[in-house]
Amino acid sequence: MFNKNFKYEIVAQDKATGARAGLLHTDHGVIETPIFMPVGTVGSVKGILQSQLHNDIKAQIILGNTYHLYLRPGLDILEKAGGLHKFNGWHKPILTDSGGYQVFSLSGNRKLKEEGALFQSHIDGSRHMFTPENVMDTQRVIGADIVMAFDECTPYPCDYEYARKSMEMTHRWLTRCIDRFNATEPKYGYRQSLFPIVQGSTYKDLRKRSAEFIAEQDADGNAIGGLSVGEPEEDMYEMCDLVCGILPKEKPRYLMGVGTPWNILNGIGMGVDMFDCVMPTRNGRNGMLFTSGGVINIKNRKWADDFSPIDMGLGADHTVNFYTRAYLRHLFVAQELLALQLASLQNLSFYLHLVRQAREHIIAGDFAEWQKATLAAVKTRL
Repeated sequence: MFNKNFKYEIVAQDKATGARAGLLHTDHGVIETPIFMPVGTVGSVKGILQSQLHNDIKAQIILGNTYHLYLRPGLDILEKAGGLHKFNGWHKPILTDSGGYQVFSLSGNRKLKEEGALFQSHIDGSRHMFTPENVMDTQRVIGADIVMAFDECTPYPCDYEYARKSMEMTHRWLTRCIDRFNATEPKYGYRQSLFPIVQGSTYKDLRKRSAEFIAEQDADGNAIGGLSVGEPEEDMYEMCDLVCGILPKEKPRYLMGVGTPWNILNGIGMGVDMFDCVMPTRNGRNGMLFTSGGVINIKNRKWADDFSPIDMGLGADHTVNFYTRAYLRHLFVAQELLALQLASLQNLSFYLHLVRQAREHIIAGDFAEWQKATLAAVKTRL
């Protein structure tokens, strides 16, 4: 499993918290951590051009989703294209999740057993089976730099016995994922790395067991799953902190599907290096802006005659600041498609700006003070 071209080096650590700044080396480039990864579910970040990802958002890595890409465009097309990098024109690193979250969110349209998960496509109702083995094969075809193990993401709330049995099955599936991954080779001339996923719901003893089992696998990096699924924020932070204390410090830690700017800042303070979430684009399309000064519902009447730039915290020359808040509100009221693009661009740009600032302050040695002040600002409702 070890990928000699995938290396994580810690550049600086904050003395007052668990925060660290690092460099993650992949065959498609070096990623500066902590990092937020825009979600490109079907091979595209909704409403965003690749040039905007590069130049405005300054993304270093994006996500693809195994479930969605498997169904459409399908593995034949992706393999003929030479993998997702060539298919979508993104030449920096890509991470793919295993599709487990999407499969298990189908609830009534899937059946779970030891072999894997039988599910119905949300597109045409056709039946498919995901197993640890074919999910590894699928991610070989997609060709992401970082691939995720097949796991079950338990719902919240769930009872202890369900969480325990699910976690134990996730561990058995992980062993099968590792065996298949080690028995196969990358398809496109560059190496891939497999990250296992810690589960255990909000039960401390299960999280501890899972984190210890995951740590023993000595993978290139490790992920924390099954959080941000409806549990109170305090529980999420408690589980995350517990797990970060067990996972090896010399490996990158990825908190899956999280979250708000304040979730990310708190996660960085616990020692998490990688984050992803659909919130910046999804909430943006509904008119919620995350900005340096706080959260804005741009549809509100109060912004109708506000002719200030959208978010000067990103810099006067940033693309979004060629437009005013009043103009963006007008676009939403007029149901103009440009509104969705600008709001998504704003939110993603802010998220990436936020983690870059966090990195700078970790290196400067004043992260804790900056984190406290910034948490108060980003949670403000404007």
